Amino acid sequence: MVHEFHGGDEMAKKSKRSKKTTKSSKRGKVARKPVKVTRVATKSAPTSTTVTRSTDARTNIAEGTRLYALAGRPTKAQFVKVYGPQGPKMTWTQRAEAGVDAKHFQAALAAKGGA
Repeated sequence: MVHEFHGGDEMAKKSKRSKKTTKSSKRGKVARKPVKVTRVATKSAPTSTTVTRSTDARTNIAEGTRLYALAGRPTKAQFVKVYGPQGPKMTWTQRAEAGVDAKHFQAALAAKGGA
C-alpha cells in the first residue's frame, strides 16, 4: 500500500506563535467611541492644468536665467546689498538701468563689501 506524503498530519503540528503573543494583554479592552458620521462631502481637488507658456515668455525666462548665472547666482541678500531693498524684485533690465548689469554684478558686490 502506497501512502502519499502531503506534509504530515495537520493535528501534530505545533503552533509557531510564541507564548508571549498568545497571552492576552493585562489591560482591558476599552470600547471605542463612535465616530461622528456627519462628514461634509469632500470636494474633489481641481486637477492642476499644466501651464503652456508662449514662446516669448519662455525666451524671457531663459534670458533671465542666463543673466542670473552670469551674475554668479547671487542671493537675495546680495541683491539688496548692491541694488537696495527693491533689488530682488527688479528685472535684469531694471538692474542694468540702476547702474550695475549682470556682467559687473560681482565687481559691484566686492566694492560694496560683499562676499
